[in-house]
Amino acid sequence: MSFRVSIVGASGYVGGELLRLLLMHPEVTVAQATSARQAGRYVYQVHPNLRSITTLQFVHPEKLEPCDLLFLALPHGEAARAIGRYTGLAERIIDCSADFRLADPAHYQRWYGEAHPAPDWLDRFVYGLPEVRREDLRGAHYASGVGCNATAANLALLPLVRAGLLDSAKPIIVEVKVGSSEGGAAASESSHHPERAGAVRSFAPVGHRHTAEVQQITGLSNVHLSITSVELVRGALATAQAFAAGPLKEADLWRAYRAFAQDQPFVRIVKERQGIYRYPEPKILAGSNYADIGFAHNHETGRIVSICAIDNLMKGAAGSAVQCMNLMCGFAETAGLTFPGLHPG
Repeated sequence: MSFRVSIVGASGYVGGELLRLLLMHPEVTVAQATSARQAGRYVYQVHPNLRSITTLQFVHPEKLEPCDLLFLALPHGEAARAIGRYTGLAERIIDCSADFRLADPAHYQRWYGEAHPAPDWLDRFVYGLPEVRREDLRGAHYASGVGCNATAANLALLPLVRAGLLDSAKPIIVEVKVGSSEGGAAASESSHHPERAGAVRSFAPVGHRHTAEVQQITGLSNVHLSITSVELVRGALATAQAFAAGPLKEADLWRAYRAFAQDQPFVRIVKERQGIYRYPEPKILAGSNYADIGFAHNHETGRIVSICAIDNLMKGAAGSAVQCMNLMCGFAETAGLTFPGLHPG
């Protein structure tokens, strides 16, 4: 019998990516895709890339039926407020929102400005970044989403953190440049084409909520995010500026990055001597679950620049969620996720 999965909130960008991946997945069948606003319409009328791929129609969330695994792709706060209902419909849940990412309810209140609606559920969810929680995800029943900016920042910093190469007493600044799809499918003033086109706009120079995830995963209290919107649709590029704890050779950095990437099927080291793609570049990762990481080092000052590029809708959201499903359900970790991206994009 086929493994049945359903998606709540399937009309948004993350929901569309989940549908694209799951409809082509070798182990699962998409049972339902819900949308209150689009109920009754064919999925391909909202996600035109799925034309001739599926005749599935959106159903109203009230008509959601039991399934084996449920993906929640809802606006912030909605999953937590209805978690009891959803866990009654599926044995396994993957929530793509921010509702269950932070383990400490006090941190949630600090960064999201309100008490968590379901604090007793926080410790039941495994943080959904397989590169850091792979063994915890195997056989787990509940996984959280990941912040796209946090994912790029974490994957940039973790090779250095795990190797103990950073001077954590000095501030670590991560500048993340992001595409417009990070803002979601709903139109806004900032996504209006005349306002967005040609823009390089400081979106959150300080205080971005994803900082909490980076602190939680890296253990660095002195890390700070700065987010800039640029003229991309898909993509996030994290440039982490830090200083070494002591004298370093380039071979030490290569050793640290290789140690981190060697068991990660979707992490690639990009550091070439020539060509225009010498460092990670999000343009060539569109539609891909890969994260490309690279680095540069000034041996005179000890400054390290660590770089990570991802597709924010994939490795920063739907791709990692499907990777979590594969681990939770005993499927091959890479199942349905091997598309390498496009060149030229």
